[in-house]
Amino acid sequence: MAEPRTLEESPEILVRPLTQSDLEDIIRIDAAIIGRPRRDYYRLKLAAAINQSSVHMSLGAELDGALVGFLFGSLFYGDFGIPEPLATLDALGVRTDCARRGVATALWQEFTSKLRALRVDRIRTQVSWNNWELMTFFRKVGFTPGPQICLDCTL
Repeated sequence: MAEPRTLEESPEILVRPLTQSDLEDIIRIDAAIIGRPRRDYYRLKLAAAINQSSVHMSLGAELDGALVGFLFGSLFYGDFGIPEPLATLDALGVRTDCARRGVATALWQEFTSKLRALRVDRIRTQVSWNNWELMTFFRKVGFTPGPQICLDCTL
């Protein structure tokens, strides 16, 4: 019987739509990154992506049959007074032991391929100023500071 392959020996990344059965893996991946589980957030995100697939997009990345990354995005045909189609990248997560192995890039390439097919040519996202790893990835794939400023108001 053959030994199971480690992730290092198996560079094949399968990108596919997320399913309801991915929820617990998504929550675990995200919690390992940010330090706490966001169960309700991802439960609602996944439900919207599955039930409203014309507006919400979700992708999962697998290595050796295990979910190791995810991406959630949304499509808008007019946002904040901008009349042209716009996509947002709402959430991106990669299992910490799979970082820098091409998982985020594979998810990004599939996401942008789908957007191009829909004739969407702009993507917007937000990132924390102190998340240098994610900012570095976004810069690598072509993000630059946008012309608009995100504002917050604490009540």
